Amino acid sequence: MSLHLGDVAPDFTADTTDGEVSFHDWKAGSWAVFFSHPADYTPVCTTELGRTAALESEFAKRNTKAMALSVDPIEVHHGWAPDIGEVSGTALNFPIVADPDRTVAELYDMIHPGAGDTSTVRSVFIIDPDNVLRLSLTYPKSVGRNFDEIVRVIDALQATDRDAIATPADWQPGDRVIVSPGMSTEEAVSTFENVVEVKPYLRWADAPGS
Repeated sequence: MSLHLGDVAPDFTADTTDGEVSFHDWKAGSWAVFFSHPADYTPVCTTELGRTAALESEFAKRNTKAMALSVDPIEVHHGWAPDIGEVSGTALNFPIVADPDRTVAELYDMIHPGAGDTSTVRSVFIIDPDNVLRLSLTYPKSVGRNFDEIVRVIDALQATDRDAIATPADWQPGDRVIVSPGMSTEEAVSTFENVVEVKPYLRWADAPGS
């Protein structure tokens, strides 16, 4: 199954390190970062889940929950969890889905046979409070993810949901933004601060609230 931006993220019920979880109920009213890793007790995955655990407060500020998945069974997840805390300095504080029958992985198209085997690749899905898929990324198994970028994208999505803006390349919170093409320059001037028209289709403005 291929998922596209704007689709409703499939619901599922699965065993996790926090007990049995129904995905939509677990994330009700929150954003979610749902991501897969190839296998437990592997070096890149250990660093990634440790980094996710360290970001708990940053995710909380953004009304966001994290959930990981691999095709390893639950007892392996529980055995590996102490390594994550030891290596990263932050104990595991989010659920890891056990998916040994690959049901959820196939639901989210996390297994790419051309990438080497039947384990999951490094998929990332950002899902909004209405369970709509807003971003998907796929990394190869040998390359660890940039979790600062994942946080940045959540900031950008939330900013563009609040106001009629878009974010330019390399945008960071507090940077100037782009006025939505659907808004006239006259309306933009009355709505935003320091509007500058570079092209009729490209108008800069100060970020709302900055």
